[in-house]
Amino acid sequence: MIEQVIHPYNLQRALRQVVVNKGSAGIDGKKTTEFADYFRENKSSITRSIKEGSYYPQSILGVEIPKGNGKTRLLGIPTVTDRLLQQAVSQAMMPKYENEFSDHSYGFRPNKNAHQAVGKALEHIHEGFSFIVDIDLKTFFDEVDHCLLLNLLYQKVKCPITLRLIRRWLRVPIQINGKLQKRRRGVPQGSPISPLLSNILLNELDKELTRRKLRFVRYADDFSIYTKRKSDALAVMREISSYLKTKLKLTINKEKSGIRKPVQFQLLGFGFVPTYQKGIKGRYQLVVSEKAWQRLKMNVKAITRKTKPMSFDERVAKINEVQRGWLNYFRGANIQGKLRDIDGWLRNRLRYCIWTDWKKPERKRKNLIRLGIDQDHAYAWSRTRITQHSLIQIKNRQK
Repeated sequence: MIEQVIHPYNLQRALRQVVVNKGSAGIDGKKTTEFADYFRENKSSITRSIKEGSYYPQSILGVEIPKGNGKTRLLGIPTVTDRLLQQAVSQAMMPKYENEFSDHSYGFRPNKNAHQAVGKALEHIHEGFSFIVDIDLKTFFDEVDHCLLLNLLYQKVKCPITLRLIRRWLRVPIQINGKLQKRRRGVPQGSPISPLLSNILLNELDKELTRRKLRFVRYADDFSIYTKRKSDALAVMREISSYLKTKLKLTINKEKSGIRKPVQFQLLGFGFVPTYQKGIKGRYQLVVSEKAWQRLKMNVKAITRKTKPMSFDERVAKINEVQRGWLNYFRGANIQGKLRDIDGWLRNRLRYCIWTDWKKPERKRKNLIRLGIDQDHAYAWSRTRITQHSLIQIKNRQK
């Protein structure tokens, strides 16, 4: 397999993907924008060291990013060289596993996405499977057992050089706040190969659920099982929890796991609310979860903070970028009413930004007059701190 990994075409594809993904610099400080030239100059020496088995990855950089619940998530950022090689290995390995993965696994796979996962969940619910076993794996990417994962890899990947390279990536130390820490468990979240490795491990769970003839949906480490009766759901919860602990050595977060009805259940940022149609019961429509709304407001709030050094056009461009991605993801959900409220809130924040940018009273006065405000009000408002009422009046005058 190592010949497939270091084949020029495969490496070129990997390089293109790493550059497109951008991402932060690793421990060596090398950026993706600088990497293409460096790789062309050092390609032969890197590939030679891989074939000889003398290539050792550099330590990964640990970065904590905020989560929606106020906590943080630890990301492991490899160097750009390691990212390229991990991408190349992932591309070579994917065809060996893709045909074996379950049809009900939707995360990080070609032609699969979150919308399909949510759509399948809604389909199960509409068919009467409305007792949902919602299982949250506790810090999954930090808990993966290396021996178990490597044994699963060995069943299909017989190339010792490739296996040794993956093992070194799994065991490489992580630098957190300037200190190196050993790693004996876990797959660094943030590396190109971690989605494939997580799917390989959790495919064992998919096989077990399929063997039991259960309806389920899995997106990476986020999975749920659908049953018709509460007693069935309780039995499945107990048995699958035991399987995860004993066979896959994974821990369940008991606080976030449980038996849910659709109105209590959230999947990949979507919620489910009943919709009433004449003569039809048990129908639900998709809505956006409260956490997703709050995350959108936080992102927009950061862009429209009036003290942020940014021109008005730059703010609008950033907002458009955020809104395009968000609306594309949540298309199909019932969002029109809340979007109207956020639109009004956002416009007021932008007016505050404009008011701050105008700075001097005379400039404020002239700009207010250009917007159609009469001389007296323009002078009065330009000499005092603007109020919410004034902003609304300006908006009405603009119309």
